[in-house]
Amino acid sequence: MRIVIAEDDLLLREGLALLLRAESLDVVATTGHPDDFLAAVDEHKPDVAIVDVRMPPTHTDEGITAAVTARRRQPDLAVLVLSAYVEQTFATQLLADGGSRLGYLLKERVGRVAEFLDALHRVASGGTAMDPEVIAQLLTKTRSDTRLDRLSAREHDVLALMAEGLGNSTIAERLSVTDGAVHKHIRSIFAKLGLAPTDRVDRRVTAVLRYLEECRHRT
Repeated sequence: MRIVIAEDDLLLREGLALLLRAESLDVVATTGHPDDFLAAVDEHKPDVAIVDVRMPPTHTDEGITAAVTARRRQPDLAVLVLSAYVEQTFATQLLADGGSRLGYLLKERVGRVAEFLDALHRVASGGTAMDPEVIAQLLTKTRSDTRLDRLSAREHDVLALMAEGLGNSTIAERLSVTDGAVHKHIRSIFAKLGLAPTDRVDRRVTAVLRYLEECRHRT
């Protein structure tokens, strides 16, 4: 796995590189500026980019903008975004640009090495990895009168864990229910959100993106 890191905090940037290299992962470039990050993506054609949301010169949205640009230049690039705190608009902006090979984690999650590496590998393998705190805040701020109101409390729990990028077996473990119960809840979620079976649509990804988008519009 070839990785480019874009993080303006030198200590965190070098710490990430050290951690990943210790896991026998190939960190091909590290940078603290979005322009240098895009140049590194063009040069090295990495499999994964780890990108800070806020970068120079204004420390607002340069990182997320660079991540979106990098994905458009290299559509198969997996992107794992890091943020110091929950920034809901940026999270859903990135996911709305494409529903796979994307992750959004709080920086504190890096210290939980096993969780961070699991998210990295999940994103590199074509999945998504949303920080649980992002999902929790989106849930808290969702207002009434949406399609999400049709879901039961347990279905909300299942959809929130789906939004984190977790598979059915892991969801079952988290909720202390059977795999069969999770399958049943997911079928009900699809039905209540009006997602009919079709070969052209990944209903799981569509449900998650619809969930995040509706939450974003009501925050």
